[in-house]
Amino acid sequence: MNENLEMRVSALEKHLYALKKILSFEEASKFLNLSKSYLYQLTSKGVIPHYKPQGKMIYFEKELLEDWLRQNPIRTKQELQNEAANRIISSKKK
Repeated sequence: MNENLEMRVSALEKHLYALKKILSFEEASKFLNLSKSYLYQLTSKGVIPHYKPQGKMIYFEKELLEDWLRQNPIRTKQELQNEAANRIISSKKK
């Protein structure tokens, strides 16, 4: 019974975490799977979007972190081949 209760509490915590829009520094570190020291380096260099509402504690907007993760996508071989074919076709039209 106790184990079942712990599992339910854990599931509720995960659900609440998924709904959060603003993450603390520690939550962002876990969300991004980055060490705290590396995340701090990224914030101090201004590489990753973050907030310091009172100048000390660091917070992150989850949606902006997701956008940051999606920057610089690596194209697949198929996408590169399609792009090359399109360039060849467009250069022949000129």
